[in-house]
Amino acid sequence: MSKILVIDDDQSICELIKVNLELAGHNCKYCTDPIKGYALIKQEMPDLLILDVMMGEIDGYSLALKIRQNENTKNIPIIMLTALGELQDKLKGFNSGVDDYLTKPFETEELKARVLALLNRSGLIAQSLRYKEVLTLGDITLIPESYSVKILDNSTKLTPIEFEILNVLMQHHDEMVSSKVLLKEVWGYQGDEDIDTIRVHIRHLRSKIDKISDVKNKYIETIYGGGYRLIPTGVKSKNKTNG
Repeated sequence: MSKILVIDDDQSICELIKVNLELAGHNCKYCTDPIKGYALIKQEMPDLLILDVMMGEIDGYSLALKIRQNENTKNIPIIMLTALGELQDKLKGFNSGVDDYLTKPFETEELKARVLALLNRSGLIAQSLRYKEVLTLGDITLIPESYSVKILDNSTKLTPIEFEILNVLMQHHDEMVSSKVLLKEVWGYQGDEDIDTIRVHIRHLRSKIDKISDVKNKYIETIYGGGYRLIPTGVKSKNKTNG
């Protein structure tokens, strides 16, 4: 039985989540105080965390950063639950180390699907580690042991989700990979395409690749209305694609 901890200062939301997740077969606890919640995380070591953004003494972004900076808790999957739905808010959440993002009001069935997907990928870390061998394609080398990517002679670390996205794109190199396929293969669930979530992670991945490569050399191409394509040898371009 999976252990899930919810930290949200709205008790009614906590109770709603707890009831629904326990009906789905999970062991769920909640805490309405983020400081006490952080102590509880280290004590309980849950399999997954659900964090609200707007809380009293410490917000969800800051709490996520603390979790990621702690050696014992850094790999716990995090879903950010918030009323803030703008792209910049999501970007801030992913910068804090959040794995998935769900905007209030939400459907409980969608929450359960996302929880199950992240748990299956606990698996989030283990899935990547199944790829034991270094994968090289064109200018790009993907290194599972260190969650890093190397472009020619320079390398940088990736988050597990960035690693999974790049791995999927490399497996389908020079082909279009739709947002729906990325959602299924990386996040592990089907349904409506969460365009903003995918777009933010692609933007992060591009930014990291840009820092270790020629900034005019585009490796991940956006195919508007379709998805993304990896070009392993890069394409010289004066205008970088942003979406």
